[in-house]
Amino acid sequence: MYGIGVRGRRVNRRSVLIVLMCVERLLLAVNRQFIVYSVYRDDRMGQRVALMVLTVAAGESAVGLAILVVYFRVHGTIAMRSMNLLHG
Repeated sequence: MYGIGVRGRRVNRRSVLIVLMCVERLLLAVNRQFIVYSVYRDDRMGQRVALMVLTVAAGESAVGLAILVVYFRVHGTIAMRSMNLLHG
């Protein structure tokens, strides 16, 4: 799952939405590893960390999509080519 997220991030650099989905997939893969390790060690700390990561991922998704909506309203496109001009 982590490999799919990394590959999607590297291969598709045109669509911002797909890049955000790949980042979410990376976070879900890490969460799965935390939970599996937590079950293996018979400790609940991994599950707590996974819950915190899910909370941060939800906030990151909300803020990222809000920024995209505002950017689309101002510029009329969310293509990565136009966003590359934002580098300072």
